[in-house]
Amino acid sequence: MGFVRASASVVVLAAFLNCNLNSIHAAPKKVHVVVLGSARQVPYSKAGDPAGAEGGESTLKIRALVLDGSVKEWTTGEAHDVTDRSFVVRRALRLNDELPGEKITGPGAQKERWVWQRGPWLLVDRVTGHETALKLPDYDPGVSHVSWFRDYAAYCGVTASGKSLYAVVAQLAARKPVIAKKVGALDPDPKSRPETVCAEPAWQREPLRVIFHPEGREEMSFDVTPGSALLVEDSGDEPETPAKPER
Repeated sequence: MGFVRASASVVVLAAFLNCNLNSIHAAPKKVHVVVLGSARQVPYSKAGDPAGAEGGESTLKIRALVLDGSVKEWTTGEAHDVTDRSFVVRRALRLNDELPGEKITGPGAQKERWVWQRGPWLLVDRVTGHETALKLPDYDPGVSHVSWFRDYAAYCGVTASGKSLYAVVAQLAARKPVIAKKVGALDPDPKSRPETVCAEPAWQREPLRVIFHPEGREEMSFDVTPGSALLVEDSGDEPETPAKPER
């Protein structure tokens, strides 16, 4: 009986030592550095970005989204801190504008043709370095001017048919918008719409309220019932690549 107990103790001790050995040799948590670079101007026009550009715009201010010293994306506009570690910012897209067979090699070759466009909103986690393209309900790049407060986004949205304008308040990670109220009919032809269909909404803290300013219509205000944030941020505590113990 004493031999059995001694053997069991040896097995438990060996398992304990093996667990500690693996912990010692586990890779440390990787620390990411996420920053937005300095702003610079790039050529921009209504021809290159029919949906996102306003008349008369000739340049677009962009900044690099830099992860661990490397440029990961290009962004435009102001960033908004949602939490102390996550922020949202709008992506800037650089698209190839060459027609098939337009590139010519050799003497007299044409320069590559590229255009810039305003893209979707991104949610960026400073700890993990992860970024997620946000799918805001009824968001339209040519109409929706987003105003952020906490984890809420307020903007005028356009239905899939392009014929209706809605006042929308969306919460990050929520399946449905907090507010979706019809403002009125909308001309489906973007060329027939006013240059600014709906100005950026304004937020009021107490009581929590958002005010919409659709062009040619009376302003609309809605009270927002504040709730808990639904955004879930990864802990980032797990090592990315465990190191193998030395033998």
